[in-house]
Amino acid sequence: MTNLETGEHPVVAGVDGSESALHAVRWAAHEAARRKTSLRLVHVCHLVPVRHPRQVAPPPDYRLAVLDQGRHWLTEAEEAVRHAVPDLAVAADLRDGITADLLIEESLTAQMVVLGSRGLGGFSSLLVGSVAIALSAHGHCPIVVVRSGAAVQQAHEEGPVVAGVDGTELSDEAVAFAFDAATARGAPLVAVHAWSDAEIAAAWVALPGTIDRDYLQARAEQDLTERIALWRAKFPDVAVREVVVRDRPVHALLRHAAGAALVVVGSRGRGAFTGLGLGSVSQGVLHHAECPVAVVRTGRTEPTRPGP
Repeated sequence: MTNLETGEHPVVAGVDGSESALHAVRWAAHEAARRKTSLRLVHVCHLVPVRHPRQVAPPPDYRLAVLDQGRHWLTEAEEAVRHAVPDLAVAADLRDGITADLLIEESLTAQMVVLGSRGLGGFSSLLVGSVAIALSAHGHCPIVVVRSGAAVQQAHEEGPVVAGVDGTELSDEAVAFAFDAATARGAPLVAVHAWSDAEIAAAWVALPGTIDRDYLQARAEQDLTERIALWRAKFPDVAVREVVVRDRPVHALLRHAAGAALVVVGSRGRGAFTGLGLGSVSQGVLHHAECPVAVVRTGRTEPTRPGP
């Protein structure tokens, strides 16, 4: 059975007191309700060391103030959830440590972890914060990053789910998650495959007579159809549109993500270096998509595998 059917794992949302995190909490609440599971709110207090003489204990008021602030932010998040989805089962936890490390630990038992695109103290020039990048690269379950802005969030609620398909095993994990997400929403799914990149395009310029673009397009369309055929059979109620384009993957996904409810990518795709936890495509989509972005890694994601 799938996570969607059992509700075995909760949806986890990171809370840090920022408006971005509150938008993410509301999104996570609706997603938990769709998936018939509970929501777990987590705030991590990082107690920055205070310099003091070796023989003097650190001031107790500092620790108490940080913990009280964390409790306040969790209470604020719980109120936002009660307003968004009144009957949802919600738990809140205040933890002490390194935010990224503890949220990666949370991802071991979560159905997904949801974060805002930027937390408190984020630089205005950064579209996605360091915690979101770290979780997307190293989390054990799908990580969803929600862009700030109520107007943006509302504009994408009724859109399709967009999945990037590149023909790898990791891409299959992302497609599995995308079909589950589309089912939960009753939304259509757009499967996008881009069959060229900058390196191939450069080769075509040098050897224009050696490439049959029509053949490559037809072959890519056939490959995509075969790649998702079993998923279509497993989820017959999901309306699927297949899109195959000669374009850079990031460009193609961003174009089709305009107005989408969610765009789903793998953490590493074709041509990625094995030592890197997050590929250029997933990073590009994370930084530039206005809609929520789900990054799916291989591991304990427990997707619904089609039967033979």
